Amino acid sequence: MGKTRQLDFILERLAQADTLSGLQATSEALRAQLNIDHVAYHWVDSAGDQYGCGTYPVAWQERYIAQNYLRIDPVILGCYQRFHPANWKQLDWSSKAARAFQKEAIEYGLGTQGYSIPIRGPNGQFALFTLNHTCDDDVWDAFTERYRHELILIAYFLNDKALELEPGRLPDRGQALSPREVDAMTLLAIGYSRAQVADQLSISEHTLRVYIESARFKLGALNTTHAVARALSRGLIVV
Repeated sequence: MGKTRQLDFILERLAQADTLSGLQATSEALRAQLNIDHVAYHWVDSAGDQYGCGTYPVAWQERYIAQNYLRIDPVILGCYQRFHPANWKQLDWSSKAARAFQKEAIEYGLGTQGYSIPIRGPNGQFALFTLNHTCDDDVWDAFTERYRHELILIAYFLNDKALELEPGRLPDRGQALSPREVDAMTLLAIGYSRAQVADQLSISEHTLRVYIESARFKLGALNTTHAVARALSRGLIVV
């Protein structure tokens, strides 16, 4: 019994995007779909050049760069040391500089809540996918819990598309997935648990783990979620 993914159309738009403006339009569409204040994506490519898309006010983006807030931003500092999504409440806002930074960000139109997904790519690439909104803590906690799986998938999918647009980058030449690996990744993409996938394929969870790890290696993925995103983005599986 697969869970119906509510944000399929965002993945479809990303699959079709072939320019930075396409990524920007998808960010705006995601914000509208989720009915939140902001969506932001920022990455640094292998040459050290920075790119971004999202809905933060232009005035805040310019202020951020002019003040070099990268050096004190608790979201950047905290997420650079993490591999898992972070609710902004979990980060360190205790310093005077961090509190002043947060106050100013809110004055420029950012929300009081945030959820950031750190992503690490090839050649030292670091990216951050962020959702931002103003609401009570319990509402935000329920929202991030509800959409956590889909948001991680979109974050990795978006990162893969961004890397495709990196100037001078050669296309990946990954190995083909076996039929069993395709079946396993497809069921995981639909939302099945590992136990459900193993049952559906009539194999043990140990055998399933072998298929997943093999697919992850072939796709050059950091984890299973990343492998699913890459398989989707490359058209190796269809859901």
